[in-house]
Amino acid sequence: MRLPSLLLSAVLAACAPAPQSAGPAPAPVTTPSNAVLSRVPAVRVVRPSVVVPGTPPALNASITVRYGPARPRTILLLMPGFLGGAGSFDRLARQIVALGPGTAVWTVDRRSNLLEPQAEIAAAGPARLAQIVRGGLPPHAKASVSYMRDWGLDVTLRDWRVAVQEARRLTPDVFIGGHSMGGSLTGLYAAYDFGDLSGDSAVASGGRGADDVRGLVMLDGVPGLLSNQPLTPQNYADGTGGVLGPLTGLKGLAEDPYVDAVYFGPTLASRAAAQARLAATQPGALAPSGGLVGYPATNLAAAMVQLEQRYALLPFLTLKTGQATNAIEGNNLIAAVLGGKESYWVAGQQDRGRPVGWQTDPAAPTDPQDFVNRFWNPLGDFSEWYFPNRLSLDLAAVRQGTRGTPFENDLRVWHRASLPALGIAAEDGVTDADAYRRYAALTGARMSVRTLGGAAHLDITAARSAQVARWILDWMGGVKAGK
Repeated sequence: MRLPSLLLSAVLAACAPAPQSAGPAPAPVTTPSNAVLSRVPAVRVVRPSVVVPGTPPALNASITVRYGPARPRTILLLMPGFLGGAGSFDRLARQIVALGPGTAVWTVDRRSNLLEPQAEIAAAGPARLAQIVRGGLPPHAKASVSYMRDWGLDVTLRDWRVAVQEARRLTPDVFIGGHSMGGSLTGLYAAYDFGDLSGDSAVASGGRGADDVRGLVMLDGVPGLLSNQPLTPQNYADGTGGVLGPLTGLKGLAEDPYVDAVYFGPTLASRAAAQARLAATQPGALAPSGGLVGYPATNLAAAMVQLEQRYALLPFLTLKTGQATNAIEGNNLIAAVLGGKESYWVAGQQDRGRPVGWQTDPAAPTDPQDFVNRFWNPLGDFSEWYFPNRLSLDLAAVRQGTRGTPFENDLRVWHRASLPALGIAAEDGVTDADAYRRYAALTGARMSVRTLGGAAHLDITAARSAQVARWILDWMGGVKAGK
């Protein structure tokens, strides 16, 4: 499966010789057991960050979930994708630490994650979780968070840089990376000019992002993923169409500061977190009626039918785990138009005396029970409930070089960053090896490329195999050794 050509055409292209290949895939690697992964230490850390006028002081923050040793030899900082939170890396981060002695992984929550009432999810018992699945938690009124209008590319990268600079005080061997849109932000960080806008040297200083890090890791994502055509200053001010629907322009951001669409918003995100908790603790029990599905289903089936590649509405929010059982299926024409492959929807039960269930496919990349177990945890949610529309707008406007464009001052992607880079594509994801090669041709990045066979977009970070973790560790080792 691939996203429509509209999205892929947004990835910047250039002609150049193919970059260095990472070579043939190695033999299967040992995958740490769940017991081993559970013993990996992890802590959530919130630090002061760049002050944005109008933002409540507690929200001017840089947030990371830190896996591994407190005094590591190598640190990899990972940025989540569109609508994603630090928790989306939980399995991959633990695998990397378990397989790489002396390595730490710091996964990023963007400052909007602090708006989530996660304590209510944490304290909820089964009955309360069922209520949340049915109706969700009340979202913040848009007028009450109008300050999010300024939470765009500049703020996102500066918040990330606070953590990067702290990591550099521990070790010179610092790498950054990200999944999906996080891969886009990784490339943009390297090319960004961090001129000090606040006057506070504790949270910002000048310099090129590429000088902060040893290399870049891009997981099924490259710069340009959320742009489909160059924006004009008028588009930027007034709004226009984007890859994922209408883009709110600068003039409208105070009234429409966060994503609240039919496919995602804070209410739906809270319902999904509650359903995942029920699936983690009571997978075979009946899901709440009037919840995420309109037919009797088990908790696990109600959770997984939202994201399984066979049934999911959006191709970039998919993974492969198995299939619904006792289900009447129909062709999902909307998903097919959006780029889905073999797209179906569940209409109800075949045997009306039994609920729709879920059958795990042992050959699928991701284990569904492991996925729901990690979807929500006290350290980090899989989702970002309040995704800033300003960040979507900026990512639609930005290009790999903004010097001489109308966006030169607001989107400071000024520099060429010829760093070592690792691109890992999902075979059925949203990018491919050629997209990484085009990025390398534009930037001079010394790119190695891998493809995770049989994987959908979310499998890159959730897969039961440790192949992605091993690729990352081997590549970082080679960079440090100067290979």
